[in-house]
Parts: sequence; C-alpha cells; structure tokens
Amino acid sequence: MSLQNKFFTFDRRIYLTRHDSEYSNAREKDDSITAAIKAKFKEKGYPVIDDFIQGSLVTYTTIKEPGKDFDIDRAIVIDYEGSPSDPLIPKKVILEILEDRGFQNAKIKKPCVTADYKFKNLHIDIPVYRKNSWGGYELAVGKKDSADEHKIWSESSPKELIDWVNDSSQFSVYATEKLYQFRRLVRYLKRWRNLKFSPDVCRKIYSIGLTVMIKQNFKPSIDEDGFPNDLLALKATVDSILDWSGYFQLHSDDQWKVKVNLPVHPSRDIFHGSSLNTGTRFRNQLTNLRSILQDVIDTSDEAEQCSLLVKVFGDDFPNNVNTNSASTAQKVQFATCGAVGTSQGA
Repeated sequence: MSLQNKFFTFDRRIYLTRHDSEYSNAREKDDSITAAIKAKFKEKGYPVIDDFIQGSLVTYTTIKEPGKDFDIDRAIVIDYEGSPSDPLIPKKVILEILEDRGFQNAKIKKPCVTADYKFKNLHIDIPVYRKNSWGGYELAVGKKDSADEHKIWSESSPKELIDWVNDSSQFSVYATEKLYQFRRLVRYLKRWRNLKFSPDVCRKIYSIGLTVMIKQNFKPSIDEDGFPNDLLALKATVDSILDWSGYFQLHSDDQWKVKVNLPVHPSRDIFHGSSLNTGTRFRNQLTNLRSILQDVIDTSDEAEQCSLLVKVFGDDFPNNVNTNSASTAQKVQFATCGAVGTSQGA
C-alpha cells in the first residue's frame, strides 16, 4: 500500500458525514428539536423562515472522535420584521425547549444556545439569526444575564462563510481534486489538534480558525494525472501558515498571540481574547509538526514513515507496511475520496 493510500485509509477512518450511521441519533434529535423550535417560534409570533446546518458538517470536514460528543450546529432564521428587539427572547425559548428534552448544562452563550444531551454523546449549538429585506443576516448576541448594552443583533455572514470554505474557483486545473485534498488536510489537522493539545487548549484552537488558516495557505499537490500527494500538500501548507501568514504575532520572551480574521463580513478575529499560552502552544506544536513531516519526507523507509505519522495522527493512521503497489483502479477510486452526494452546503 502506498503512503498516499495510507492517508486515504486514515481519512476514511476519521471522516464523518451527516448521513453516516454513527450520526443517526444526532440527526434524529436535530430534526426533532428543529421541529419543536419552529412550532414554538410560530406560536410566539416570529416564525422560522429558514434553518440550515452550519459548521464542519456542511463543509465536509467533520471527524469522528471515540468517546467524544457528536455535534449539531443548526442555525435558526427569523424575519427581521416582527422579530423581538431583545435578541435574548428567542434564545430563552430555545433554552426552555432543550431543558424540557433532557439536555444538561443547557445555557445561553454569547453567540448561541448550547447544551449536552444526558443519555447520548451529543452536543448542540443553536444560533439564532434574523434576516432583513435585502438578504443580510444579524446574529442574536448576548448571554442570559447580559446587560442591555451587550445584547445586540450583530451583523453576520453565515452562508457566505460556508460558501467561501466550499469554493474551489481559485484552484483552476484539477479544482475538484484540490478541493477534496483541502478538506482532507482540515480533517487531518483536526485529529492532530485533538491528539496533541490538552483539553483546555484544544477547545480554544477553534475548528473554524484551523479551516480558515488552511484554506488561505493551502498548497495543493496534485500530479499531472490528477493523483494527490497529501504529505507534500500538508507540509507546504504548514510551512506557509508558519512562515508567510502573519497569524502569529511575537510578544515578549518568545510568547505568541494568534490572530485570524474571518474572510467574510464583519471580518472579526476568530481568536479574539485568546491568551498568549494558547498562541504559543499552537505555534510550537505546528513547528513540531513541520519538523516531523520533513522527517517523513526525508526517509524512504515506509515503516519509519508510518511510525512517525502515527505519532502525529494517532492509531487510526495505518501502521502496516505493504510493499505491493496500489493498482490504478485503487488510485482512481481513492482520488474521488471526499465527494459527497447531493448535499449542497448552503
């Protein structure tokens, strides 16, 4: 098995879609909760005019993590006309629905309502937007006990962000293959993050931050026949993040701050409020990753390559050595990895 086919096997082991059997319980809960929200909002006088999946499920970058919760990120949209002036009003309605359905730790956070389900490995985030007559979105911002000045409807571009992540127009030749490779790199680095950082730091290295960093610095590696080399693409992309992006800003005593702006309006810093500890650990681990990837490139021994990559990505990366080269049929099959049926994102 070639090293690239090992990357494909690794990707198949960690990749999760909304249609996978493992996600069926989460999907059923999502559908049920969305229906309850629609019914209650209609009763309250501000009916839901749209709802859509946000986050990694719609950008095809969700990964499986043994023992970790499945995430639901469902956006609820109401019309600007007739919407409450207080953005916490609809969020409190959602909070009540979740509490009545057995969710624990349900709370109103600044950007969304969030909760964990007691009896299933399920975490849910529900942001509320209102949509104006010219198509703009405003996010309901504020915590449960926020002062009036901290409760606002804030301009946001949720669908533009999804479209930006899923766009392949800048890739030109072999655009589809490059888009799939980009998505695989995001999934690889999410697994790397989850493995290499303590839980406290890990949750502060936001998935959308990783995704934006990778997309803005993506260096595809696709040969003239359309076959990918994920190792070279990953190494070159990490190089660009560290050397050319300007994301990491040096402070005193080799301490680093990470700053990554959203690529769509209102272009806020994804890591706003992030500590020097988070930025420094993030940069140091990326530097270590770069060094290991270079070691993998430099060695011709497949067993050693696999051993190094298992240290980076964990035991889901294949560690068996097969000297038989992959057939063309296998290459063609794996070259389509990352394609998803009819789901269009949004």
